[in-house]
Amino acid sequence: MKIYSIGIGPGNKDLITAQAQQALQESQVIVAYTPYLDYIEDFIQEKEIISTGMKKERERASQAFVEAQKGKVVAVVSSGDSGVYGMAPLLWEMKQELNSAIEIEVIPGISAVFDAAAKLGAPLGHDFCTISLSDLLTPWALIEKRIVAAAQGDFVTAIYNPVSKGRFWQLMRLKELFLESRNPETPVGIARQTGRKEEELRVITLKELQSDMADMFTLLIIGNSQTRSFNNKMITPRGYYNQSKETTDSPGRQIMNESFRTILKEVDFAGKSLAHKWVALHAIHTTADFSLNQSVEITNNAVPYLHELLYSETPPVIITDVSMVTRGIRKNTVEKLGLVVKCYLDDERVAAMAKEKKITRTQAGIRMAVEEHPNAIYVFGNAPTALIELVSLIRKGKAAPEGVIAAPVGFVNVKESKWQLKYGCPSIPSVIIEGRKGGSNVAATIINAILSWDEAEAMHPGEGL
Repeated sequence: MKIYSIGIGPGNKDLITAQAQQALQESQVIVAYTPYLDYIEDFIQEKEIISTGMKKERERASQAFVEAQKGKVVAVVSSGDSGVYGMAPLLWEMKQELNSAIEIEVIPGISAVFDAAAKLGAPLGHDFCTISLSDLLTPWALIEKRIVAAAQGDFVTAIYNPVSKGRFWQLMRLKELFLESRNPETPVGIARQTGRKEEELRVITLKELQSDMADMFTLLIIGNSQTRSFNNKMITPRGYYNQSKETTDSPGRQIMNESFRTILKEVDFAGKSLAHKWVALHAIHTTADFSLNQSVEITNNAVPYLHELLYSETPPVIITDVSMVTRGIRKNTVEKLGLVVKCYLDDERVAAMAKEKKITRTQAGIRMAVEEHPNAIYVFGNAPTALIELVSLIRKGKAAPEGVIAAPVGFVNVKESKWQLKYGCPSIPSVIIEGRKGGSNVAATIINAILSWDEAEAMHPGEGL
């Protein structure tokens, strides 16, 4: 009393495993979908045959239990692997329903997806999934959820049952959903009648896919974001080449590079200058706020201009409104260039001036800084009052900064302080984070972007990390 659930591969006799052949020889009764008998004729001579047409899976399973109950060894045949859209799950469900003592042994087979993948190159080199578009047993709404999940999850995706006479639109809906997450140039492998005499193979792009390219005998393999085509084959890298590349980059720099690559995939920098892109990448990397791409404004060629000054023999002093900004500026680069970065906020004279003049300490700090360093680069990451103070001193002719980084944050006078700089001091090279957003971390990372401007062309950020 035994039932073998046998996967006989995609149809080529050479792809029937030795284990499957042995199980067929041991079996006394063969239960199969009628067309499959041709693929195993050499192994089932003089055996009792029970076969049916399409959509008779329950009948075949039930008959297998009837014959096994008589003490016979029964083989229930599926194409490919019997556990992949085959008879094995149905047999186990029926065994559970009947509470049957009949033994079931599943014999694995070569699924069509593996045969097709081998002939298409190496499309399954990384995480992959399979989806059947047949909605006979699964509601389309559920299939669509799985399509979206596969597309968004960047899985290589094998598609079974893509088209039938009555199911002609589902493949184009799948294409539509994939194009929401996947590049139109993504390679797609088409394998028709894989493993059989009528086998046809081709590689196209996702944008070229049409429903008339497939039928019920076709399997599709849609690549992931890393898959590429080569000589009408598909290659999905596992990552060994990336792993083997030697690098002298520190772990921190490697992380920053990966962060930049991620941002570049998700943010549209079309029409933006390299300086804008470089500053915005640093700001987004620091905050994970993609909207900062729209907030960055650069005037008077500020980034390359200030970079050149900071790398000159007599670099200007960098003045910050709060000490937190000084801590975010890359220490190794500051030391290498011999830069002076100062914050006056904790200076004892500042507290006295603020009390005497009835102004904020940050305002007092800027007044004192201007007295000692009128030509410094001024960096604001917190206090709009400090930026307003500097603008006032510039307009009075008491300050002539080489450049200004304007990224104060908050709700009171924040936007106004930036407008005062932009419209009141139009000749000053500036990097401005428009609106209410900003912060000490943003101000510091803008200085780091300027310091590392020579890394922008190669998009290799993070020296000194």
